[in-house]
Amino acid sequence: MLSLKPVPPDRWKLSVAPMMDWSDRNCRYFHRLLTRHALLYTEMVTTGALVHGDVPRHLRYNVEEHPIALQLGGSEPADLAHCAKLGEQWGYDEINLNCGCPSERVQRGAFGACLMNEPQLVADCVKAMVDVVQVPVTVKHRIGIDKMESYDFVRDFVGAVSEAGCPTFIVHARNAWLKGLSPKENREVPPLRYELAYRLKKDFPQLTIVVNGGITTNEQVAEHLAHLDGAMLGREAYHNPWWLASWDAAFYDADRPDPVEALTRERVEEQMCDYMTREAAEHGTPWPTIARHMLGLRHGLPGSRRWRQVWSDHKLKALAPHQVMALAHGGATDEIASNI
Repeated sequence: MLSLKPVPPDRWKLSVAPMMDWSDRNCRYFHRLLTRHALLYTEMVTTGALVHGDVPRHLRYNVEEHPIALQLGGSEPADLAHCAKLGEQWGYDEINLNCGCPSERVQRGAFGACLMNEPQLVADCVKAMVDVVQVPVTVKHRIGIDKMESYDFVRDFVGAVSEAGCPTFIVHARNAWLKGLSPKENREVPPLRYELAYRLKKDFPQLTIVVNGGITTNEQVAEHLAHLDGAMLGREAYHNPWWLASWDAAFYDADRPDPVEALTRERVEEQMCDYMTREAAEHGTPWPTIARHMLGLRHGLPGSRRWRQVWSDHKLKALAPHQVMALAHGGATDEIASNI
């Protein structure tokens, strides 16, 4: 086994979950403007997409996104080793194996949550990756499958996989019901049982245990951090992204170094406009593809509905991002109006 690169002790304290169709590189760039320290995850990338597809399209990211983890979906040790090596070569700080996704499409590929029924296969997959990379290899999983309520199931899974060289487990504290529920329902219907994640930490104190699922406030984060090594935030972080702006001061004792650069929604929006302009020039990315990720930035503020409507209006796609921002804030000029 290769020696691992040193990892900061608080690397997994806070992270934004891998979310299909949401946590792409444009979303991660936006989130990094809000928090300098939280760990960011890619969407799940299947081994098939990397072995047979366009590697740069799937692995390209902005250097500002670090620390960033690549989540892989697969169940063939050799393919996962190949893809983990690619991830390390591209500069990712962590390789994560998805053992938690319950969708039928993922099940047909024989990976995701159904892998929890095969802990030895997961251990083989982990060992294959650990043997070829120096960055941490981690696993994201559920606490059980279908209506199996036994703690022993998840305890034995973590025990077997940790022996293969996995030091960090992200525990979505719900069961995955493989039949009868959609992925959305699987995030809501099976009950949350955080106490099982807490028991894992007591039984495996040497491991890093991170909890995921249903966390929506800093108070909840603080409660989990009293028992565990980290908390992973998902849907609430995406829909209410300004929440991320509180994390550095609240959990990393880190304020922005220069008061002139005080974080405001308007400043973040301006920086996103700069980013959209650059992406259009360098990669031909239309700004609506990027802007969709920041539609929650003014969540709960007066005028937020109109602001979202402007940034969601594809009829404005011919305008430059800074012009759209001016419209969103009610500052239409004759020059802008003539381009609509």
